Amino acid sequence: MPIQRCRPLFPFLLMSAMTGTRAEETPLLLENISVIGNYNIRLGTSDAASQGVVTRNLIESRPALRTGELLEFVPNLIVSQHSGNGKANQYYLRGFNLDHGTDFATFVDGVPVNMRTHAHGQGYTDLNFLIPELVNRIEYKKGPYFAEEGDFASAGSARMQLLNQLPGSIASVTFGNYGYQRYLLANSVDLSGFNLLYGLEVNRNNGPWDNAENLKKISGLLRFSGGSLHDGFNLTAMAYHNQWDATDQIPLRAVQSDATGRFDTIDRTNGGVSSRYSISLARYLQDKQGAFDFNIYALHSKLDLYSNFTYFLNNPADGDQFNQNEQRTSVGFNLSKTWFTEAFGLTMQNKVGLQTRYDDLSPVALFNAANGQRTALIRSDKLKELSNALFAENSTQWHEKFRTVLGLRYDQYHFSVNSSIAANSGKAKDHITSPKLSFIFGPWAQTEFFINYGEGFHSNDARGTTQTVLPNGEAASAVTPLAASKGSEIGVRTEIIPHLQSAFALWQLDLDSELLYIGDAGETAPTRASQRKGIEWSNHYMANDWLMLDFDVALSEARYRQNDGAGKYIPGSLGRVISLGATFNPADRWSGAIQVRHFGPRPLVEDNSIQSRSTTVAYARIGYQLYKNIKLTLDIFNLFNRKQSDIDYYYASRLNGEDLDSVKDKHFHPIEPMNARLTFNYNF
Repeated sequence: MPIQRCRPLFPFLLMSAMTGTRAEETPLLLENISVIGNYNIRLGTSDAASQGVVTRNLIESRPALRTGELLEFVPNLIVSQHSGNGKANQYYLRGFNLDHGTDFATFVDGVPVNMRTHAHGQGYTDLNFLIPELVNRIEYKKGPYFAEEGDFASAGSARMQLLNQLPGSIASVTFGNYGYQRYLLANSVDLSGFNLLYGLEVNRNNGPWDNAENLKKISGLLRFSGGSLHDGFNLTAMAYHNQWDATDQIPLRAVQSDATGRFDTIDRTNGGVSSRYSISLARYLQDKQGAFDFNIYALHSKLDLYSNFTYFLNNPADGDQFNQNEQRTSVGFNLSKTWFTEAFGLTMQNKVGLQTRYDDLSPVALFNAANGQRTALIRSDKLKELSNALFAENSTQWHEKFRTVLGLRYDQYHFSVNSSIAANSGKAKDHITSPKLSFIFGPWAQTEFFINYGEGFHSNDARGTTQTVLPNGEAASAVTPLAASKGSEIGVRTEIIPHLQSAFALWQLDLDSELLYIGDAGETAPTRASQRKGIEWSNHYMANDWLMLDFDVALSEARYRQNDGAGKYIPGSLGRVISLGATFNPADRWSGAIQVRHFGPRPLVEDNSIQSRSTTVAYARIGYQLYKNIKLTLDIFNLFNRKQSDIDYYYASRLNGEDLDSVKDKHFHPIEPMNARLTFNYNF
């Protein structure tokens, strides 16, 4: 469908115009372009081939087994799970096993989701608090090429924007296999020119597990907004509480010997309770001279998690269960100002921004446990972590077919740790400067070209920045607070074939310090420097006005830059992702979608002598509009009932009754068997 857009000088305003939010109605130079389907590749306005926007239409059209799978709308990003569905998901992108979110930054209305110095994993990204029907768009970027993105954004970032107003009220009920129930109520109310949006979701699920998950989840949102699309505000309160019993990964030998079933667990007392409460205020203004954006937020979250990954290895009598617990309060704000100017006959866009965040953990603690009860304290830390960032970015149109984007970012971190292990108490600080540079050529014949370079970083756990001794008494060295990364990319995107948007990128990323999963501790730890490189190819084809086809493929290679004798392969690094899908919405009452994702084998040890298997899984949806305001939707997951894994690890463990020596083995968490969910949706 044709729309109008500004010339490349104004990508900030154009992005808003194309996604239907906060658009500036400006008389600046305009020309016609096409937006195909529900992905906005934004020919002529993006700063990288691997950047884009996903609209609400596409989000609504496809089934999702878990809330975290919202991030799978980012091309070639894989979302899985290795434990209960109350935890953050496991993420894969660009040769990374991102664990629960490290090196991929996620935001909801500018509020960071990644939790630093988290009890379970650095960068922990739990999206279970979201109500998917209230997400308006997802803006994604890959690589460290963007001055606005800082901590955890080396592999990329996703910024989710919520609706201010629903186009129609929603009341829906979903029932599915394994006791799945979901109830949703959401509506917008006009209040004398202002708008009140509310949403409430209640979810129950046992899952296919022999030890029922007993998931009990409730999420709520209340948003008050006013003004216009280009001059307005919103005030948002969100609440979330979840509790569940977990089925963690299990050893392959236990299944092969029939000691346990594929969907069974070794420790039936694993599980957790999680909660998150937040309030945020956003103010935005856009006019012919520029733009202003400001948001401030405060949130309080808790996690109480029981896990057991090695079973009876370290404690043959009571088992190796451990408890991770934290209580966190985070506050922060983001401020940016954009100016549109001319200098020396060149049109420019200049943007500066300030970001600050303060985390208070009182405490973050680790305990030994047995049968869901704490037995001994390993360590407990009260800590404070403060970060401040300043960034600036200049976009200059040197020629009708040539533009540059030059950015610079400065981050400063302060850590204060008060540990139950006195020798580990202390303070630390660090800073890092990250330059960015992009060259954009074209478009010619509906084709444009990109060259990108950027430096970024991820922060490490604050407890490691002051440590001198491990809980077992062994001496330990402090870790580098901020681990730098350097990335580069050459890309092209084109619409030269009618109705087809295609993007291709060749990229490389170097990290000064890799974070590695440690099976017997259920944690990640800094390790050797690494290099990743790969190619990505994304395609979105609008076959006609009711059928869109997708095909994405990514190939990558991940290696340590130094060989210490163990090998250079990075355990868990993903080498191949392929996804294809079709979304249809004809003029009659029927609609539907099918999506197939494949992610290839991964090395599980440094010498690549042991690998995981590949996983291929399909989802399908069929919808029927019974009446104008009543719709039935049937979602089917694992359509072909494949017996494969969501995730695989290789490490030492011991089952009850085995010899006291440890056994190294593959440990896996299976994908759920074929199951269906039926939704009755009423728009009142």
